[in-house]
Amino acid sequence: MSDNGGVTSPDVPDAAEEFGPTALRPRLPSPLREAADERFARHGVRLLLKRDDLIHPELIGNKWRKLAPNLEAAAGRTVVTFGGAYSNHLRATAAAGRLLGLPTLGVIRGQELADRPFNPSLARCAADGMRLHFIDRSTYRRKAEPETLTAILRTVGAEDAYVVPEGGSNSLAVRGCRALGEELRDHGGVDVAALACGTGGTLAGVAAGLGPDQRALGFPVLKGGFLSADIQALQRASFGTRRGIWSLDDRFHFGGYARTTPELDAFAEDFEDRHSLPVERLYVAKVLYGLAVLAQEGAFARGTTVAAVITGAPFQA
Repeated sequence: MSDNGGVTSPDVPDAAEEFGPTALRPRLPSPLREAADERFARHGVRLLLKRDDLIHPELIGNKWRKLAPNLEAAAGRTVVTFGGAYSNHLRATAAAGRLLGLPTLGVIRGQELADRPFNPSLARCAADGMRLHFIDRSTYRRKAEPETLTAILRTVGAEDAYVVPEGGSNSLAVRGCRALGEELRDHGGVDVAALACGTGGTLAGVAAGLGPDQRALGFPVLKGGFLSADIQALQRASFGTRRGIWSLDDRFHFGGYARTTPELDAFAEDFEDRHSLPVERLYVAKVLYGLAVLAQEGAFARGTTVAAVITGAPFQA
C-alpha cells in the first residue's frame, strides 16, 4: 500500500527466510512511512519513520537484527549476556530463548538488586525462562576482561556458553544491522538515517549499509562522549575499517540511560497524538526530540529527507 506522501511499503511484508523457525522470522523490510509534521515541514525537511518496531512482536527492531545472527551462531548452546535492570536487550534475549527453547542467562549489573523484588523488566526476563545472576558493579565494569569473564562463567556453571556482549553489539550484530542501512539505501530518497544509540552497534551497521550520498546520525542515550571510539572499533572489527558517513549529537541523552524529563515526556505525548505512534521513551523519544531541535536550528538543508529509525516500542509489563 502507499502511505502519506507516496512512501510505499507493505504493511505485512513477507517473512524473511534468513534465520530460525517461524516464531523468530521477521517481517522485512520494515515499513517506511511519512510523518507529516509542520515542525519539520516549515524548515523544508521531510520526516519519514522507519518502523523497525514492526519487525517482530517480541524481538523488536534492532534487537532482532542484532540477536538473530548471534542466536544462529550459538547453535543451541546456553546464551549468556549482560545488562542493567531495565535492559531491553536482556528482555529480547530472554524472549528469544523462550521462542527457541534455548537456555539463557542474564548477568545483571548490581549485586544489591539480588535481594530486592524484581522490577517489571527483570520479572519478564525470569518469566521467559532466563536465569538471572547479579554481580557487583566493579566486577561488571571489568566483564569484558578475559579473566573476569572466565570467572563469571565458571561461577554460573556456563563455561561452554555462547556469550553475547552487553547491548548485543558485536561483529555479527553489526553486520546484521547493515541490512537496515541497505533497506534505506535501496528505497531511495533518504538523505539522513537517524537513530538513538546505546552501545553503538546499530549505527555502526546502518552507516555501513547506506549509500555514498547518505549519512547516519546517532543520538547517544548515555552520557560520557565515549561512543564514537566504540563505533569505530565495532566497524574495524566487522569490516576492517571505518565505513560510511556518520556522526553523533551528544546533547539529547536527558540525563543518561533510563532517564527522562517532563519536557521529553510532553514531547513524546504530543508526537503520539500527532502521529498515532506509541513512542518509547528511553531511545525513540530522544532521537525524535533531537531531530525536531536540529530542524529548528537549521541543521538540515531545505529539501532534506530524514528517516528516523523506530528501534523499539514502549514496554508493557
